[in-house]
Amino acid sequence: MFKSVVKVLKLIIEDGSTDNIGEANRSLRDIQSFEFVFHLFFMRSILGVTNDLSQALQRKDQDIGNAMALVKDCKDQLQHMRENAFEALLDQVSSFCGKHDIEVPNMDDAYVAQWRSHRKAPRITHLHHYRVDIFIQIIEWQLAELNHRFSEVNTELLLCLACLSPDDSFRAFDKQKLLRFAEFYPQDFTPRDLLALEDQLGIYIHHMRTRSDFSQLKGIGSLARKMVEKGLHKTFNYVYLLLTLALTLPVATASVERAFSAMNIVKGPLRNRMGDQWLSDSLLVYIEKDVFICIDNDSIMQRFQNMKTRRGQL
Repeated sequence: MFKSVVKVLKLIIEDGSTDNIGEANRSLRDIQSFEFVFHLFFMRSILGVTNDLSQALQRKDQDIGNAMALVKDCKDQLQHMRENAFEALLDQVSSFCGKHDIEVPNMDDAYVAQWRSHRKAPRITHLHHYRVDIFIQIIEWQLAELNHRFSEVNTELLLCLACLSPDDSFRAFDKQKLLRFAEFYPQDFTPRDLLALEDQLGIYIHHMRTRSDFSQLKGIGSLARKMVEKGLHKTFNYVYLLLTLALTLPVATASVERAFSAMNIVKGPLRNRMGDQWLSDSLLVYIEKDVFICIDNDSIMQRFQNMKTRRGQL
């Protein structure tokens, strides 16, 4: 792939229009530099560590317990990378540069950024620049972001939520954690409601484990549907309220993740100039693909035509 990109850029420089030659020259110079290759391999390593977690958080049917385990695994892997992976990365980058005739700097030589004055530049080596300023700093940013988004309170909330899972005959059930989960919602559970919930949970788990029609359920969504189907959402009203609250969390988390991912794709240079409402509508269509794929083109064109009188007919 790298050779193909270089080949295309060289063709543009040789045969392209005047407007494109300058941009192609800059791009070719940038990608044939050690710094670009280092960033390329480093970001591939970072994204390789965080990819499974990102995919898990974007799934609507995500398993909270597994997602929290992935958060911890991701943090541990990033920490291990920070402490042990720099030399291997540097060897990998140097090997790639050697195969593609890209100059590899001496790590003990002084480093000066192209955009900075040599007199005002700090006295640092290439090794310090690549190891401290890039490698360690970016990993620490990643760890700080994970710690911010998955704080102790957030993690506790999600782990408490996982105790509602009916998988393996309610193996994850934990009465104290579910009471703690209810305490996160003081507007929905008063102190009196918490006492009633404590009593109800004991009866609820005994009842569920003795019923064969609840033993094969997977996920809290199927549990909520089954309770409504059997009328148990009225019998165990406080437990059902917990389920209702729990079901909003995974969807909200996944929706936010999908929205931010979509923003990076949809909001290009051209769409930066469109109004907020138009951008919001574009994002909605992109994010909720499963919904909009069911709407046929004829219905869309008919609605557009009916909005006001138009000269042309679609």
